[in-house]
Amino acid sequence: MKANILNINGEKVREINLPSCFSQQVREDIVYKVLETKKTEQPYSPSPVAGKQHSASGVIKHRRHVWKSSYGRGMSRIPRKIFSRRGTQFNWEGAEIASTKGGRRAHPPKILARMGALKINKKELKIALLSALSATADKKQVSKRYLRLKDKKIDNLPFIVESKITSLKTKQFIESIKKILGEDILGVSIKKKKIRSGKGKSRGRRYKSNAGLLVVLGKNENLKINIFDTKNTENIGVVDLASGGVGRITLYTEQAIKELGEKLGDKK
Repeated sequence: MKANILNINGEKVREINLPSCFSQQVREDIVYKVLETKKTEQPYSPSPVAGKQHSASGVIKHRRHVWKSSYGRGMSRIPRKIFSRRGTQFNWEGAEIASTKGGRRAHPPKILARMGALKINKKELKIALLSALSATADKKQVSKRYLRLKDKKIDNLPFIVESKITSLKTKQFIESIKKILGEDILGVSIKKKKIRSGKGKSRGRRYKSNAGLLVVLGKNENLKINIFDTKNTENIGVVDLASGGVGRITLYTEQAIKELGEKLGDKK
């Protein structure tokens, strides 16, 4: 599979053979399985000392003729805290357990049970990554993800640009992206944030945002820009390439393409 390398003005410089990781079968079923596994959930649970923060011990003995005993008083065997005492007579009240006032929850969520529950096989993870990369080079998959591009002409997939682009300032970078992607694709590539409709605004998720363009760099390359997501070849994953569906619009540097080929087993 061949692809064009573009300069910062969107003009073709030369043609290269793409690594085999860009021409694999797109297994959407495995990609979605990995995405489900990679979902993160904030673990929550009550405080470990909830319901136990009173000043006195709740331990009561249940044997005969011992101090601090509830034996023979017609009292239920529940932990109690002491408010006052006179000799062996106590003014106490039930505490700690779930059936008492101010007691802890009966069966609260456990943090350990909510962490790392889902796992994925290494081979499936690699297939998903290859599928996600291949989808960025597939016009059919890109058009399927972005409905606004359904009947539009999409050229030069995957978008590969000279590594010189990493040295541009923000204004120059945006101008270069306009020339490389074109007006139609640029419209869905810009990251936009809007206020969510409905009650979710008051539940910690006030804003909604689209994914926008992903820029993949070589491991030693750096791009100081915040308007697009950037990832290095060392830490790129399925969530970056396919969150929300396969076929995300992605721009690769020439160095990134070379490193991805070496990393994923293509030595050409």
